[in-house]
Amino acid sequence: MPEPTVVDAVDAADATVVDPTVVAADYFQSYSVVGLLAVVGVLFVAVAFGAGRLLRPVVPTPEKLLTYECGVDPVGEGWAHTQVRYYVYAFLYVIFAVDSIFLFPWATVFAAPGYGATTLVEMFIFLGFLAVGLLYAYKKGVLAWT
Repeated sequence: MPEPTVVDAVDAADATVVDPTVVAADYFQSYSVVGLLAVVGVLFVAVAFGAGRLLRPVVPTPEKLLTYECGVDPVGEGWAHTQVRYYVYAFLYVIFAVDSIFLFPWATVFAAPGYGATTLVEMFIFLGFLAVGLLYAYKKGVLAWT
């Protein structure tokens, strides 16, 4: 948002000069309300966490310090190997979710007069990038189920 300029404003109704500090004060008053709400929100969360810390009982026992796994006592170490392909599937999902997020607004703009050819070309360029990414994932064997 551009910064307000401090100039003498003339009121059109009675042709009197308005003090520029009043105009600036009105401008910053709206931000002070937002700042005050942010401070109140931070204080509310801080007081809630502080009260929880003061009021909770602290009685550490070996049973409470044990890792909980669905009601079954843990066996072995806490480290487990996860295959990278699951992350790649998640990444591909995110790519196509973002694709759908861009396709819906594009469809509304495409229907507006004067935007048809331009938005059509832009969308084919966007879909081309996605197709290249999908082709790359296919060539690397990411999409093959084993």
